Amino acid sequence: MTPSIQTAGSVALRRNVAIIAHVDHGKTTLVDQLLLQSGNFRAGELEKLQGGQHDLIMDSNPLERERGITILSKNCAVSYHAADDITYRVNIIDTPGHADFGGEVERVLRMADGCLLVVDAFEGPMPQTRFVLSKALAEGLRPVVVVNKCDRPDADPDRVVNEVFDLLVALGAEDDALDFPVVYASAKGGWSVPEWPADNHEAGDMRPIFEAIIRHVPHPDVYLEKPLRLQITSLDYSEYVGRIGIGRVHQGAIKPGLPVALVKLNPDGSQKVTNAKIGKLLAFEGLGRIESDRVDAGDLCAVTGIDGLDIGDTLCDPDHPDPLPAVTVDEPTVSMIFRINDSPFAGKEGQYVTSRQIRARLERELEHNVALRVENGQTSDEFIVSGRGVLHLGILLETMRREGYELSVGRPIVIEKEIDGVRHEPLEELVIDCPNDAVGAVMQLVGERKGEMRKMEPRGEEITHCVFEITSRALIGLRGRIMTASQGEAIMHHTFEKFVPVTGDRVKRISGVLVATESGQVTGHACEAAHDRGVLFVRPGDQVYAGQVVGEHNRGNDLPINIVRLKKLDNMRSANKEATVTLKAPRDLSLEPALEYIESDELVELTPTSIRIRKRLLDEGARRRAERSAKDKAKESAKA
Repeated sequence: MTPSIQTAGSVALRRNVAIIAHVDHGKTTLVDQLLLQSGNFRAGELEKLQGGQHDLIMDSNPLERERGITILSKNCAVSYHAADDITYRVNIIDTPGHADFGGEVERVLRMADGCLLVVDAFEGPMPQTRFVLSKALAEGLRPVVVVNKCDRPDADPDRVVNEVFDLLVALGAEDDALDFPVVYASAKGGWSVPEWPADNHEAGDMRPIFEAIIRHVPHPDVYLEKPLRLQITSLDYSEYVGRIGIGRVHQGAIKPGLPVALVKLNPDGSQKVTNAKIGKLLAFEGLGRIESDRVDAGDLCAVTGIDGLDIGDTLCDPDHPDPLPAVTVDEPTVSMIFRINDSPFAGKEGQYVTSRQIRARLERELEHNVALRVENGQTSDEFIVSGRGVLHLGILLETMRREGYELSVGRPIVIEKEIDGVRHEPLEELVIDCPNDAVGAVMQLVGERKGEMRKMEPRGEEITHCVFEITSRALIGLRGRIMTASQGEAIMHHTFEKFVPVTGDRVKRISGVLVATESGQVTGHACEAAHDRGVLFVRPGDQVYAGQVVGEHNRGNDLPINIVRLKKLDNMRSANKEATVTLKAPRDLSLEPALEYIESDELVELTPTSIRIRKRLLDEGARRRAERSAKDKAKESAKA
């Protein structure tokens, strides 16, 4: 066993810092550079761990590397020899930047004593910047501002610093937080400077950021002599030792084999106390964990050997079972129905297909995904799953797909709230940076969905920065249309702002769909005939079934078509026999666009190898009867 790794010697020489920012502002790249320049790793050791489209080290999950975003919060520890000739131990916590993964940010901020707020030198504070900064201020963390990407040609660091100050004022920050230190950097270039403009800045390194952490992030304010209190903020799992709890020691000290009281706080405020014993005690060293014989208050650690450990639980001294306050996370805003796949292709591509297996998988997800909620649906084969957004639930679905699960899901539904007897819905701040020539189209699309513009200003010579207020309901399906209107150049972000009374009906899809009437293999002859009707989602050779959505109709109604029709063969010569027919490329829908595309009478069918859209009622006659029944009910309600 490795002895206690408290190399810094005392609590005063520890720093716990969280890196927070808006998505794509360079948090993970900054953490990677801090690791590379910390001097704690051998040459080439970290380069072996790089991967994904940006060669990132901390984003180690396959989905993170594919999409180029941080999904899970992670932490590492480095020793830094500062300018005052003292070695400090720095725990660095990397957090997600997307609003849908805000639950990860909320639960890990309690592990930190300060934060680095990373802001893009061109974009400035964005919706998620406001969200993460408000959570950090609520935890009493004082920000150190890092203006990243200062090497961009259109960078304007002075404007960004002023915007951060205005944001802190708007959030009601205290005077000491308004006097924030600023470091100017390029995480990609591997340099940082304390002042801007700076001469020969590209010859610099990341030392100014380390020095800012040492100087401005306070050491943990803890009591070593008091009884043990350790709160679990993250969970990991090992096939050898089972569940691993990760958290911060708030007071006292923890050792392997130590008897502890596991205290759970129930929703009604009552406590459940269980006696337990620490198995292995793991301290963080670099990117990994090593066994330690003691971890003192103010440091982060991982513990094993305790059954039933959950996020928010407190490990206490058995004689003083005094838990810390529960981890509070904002409520979900979007729900979907997860159900078994009952299509004709059910069970052909997936390994786990039953409702029992889907339920067990969702229960496992609830153990560490604190922003998720799962309820029983109308039947035993359905589950109502609620999360922070379409991307939040989409990542869960994509993970389940890759694990071999097969299921179908319904359209995202915004969760409404009743306040003083009136139905309210979430209102969000929408920020769109688009080319100047696309501003008109973007404003028209947002205006059609009852969005209101709050601010519009130029950003450089070619980009316009637009800020809107729009309901969460109206946002579903908007991203794809904004991207089409701007030829894929728009950057769109949104975050929850407040609840407002429900107004108007939900925005519906303008176009109908093409629905297959026969099962079989798609033929080129049928595709050629169907191209005049709209855009196809399938290509020749694909297997389809009756009731599957195979394309988008160019009119507002659904159109049944025979996409498996064969060309009639006879002995008559054809004048255009040798003509070459070029088929249009089909539209490939990935998971999140497919979820936003469907209507209430449709489902997205997910298997490990395919994503299909289908009608809830596969039989055409049943769909017509249901449509007539809905019209009759609407007429009766109108008369009443």
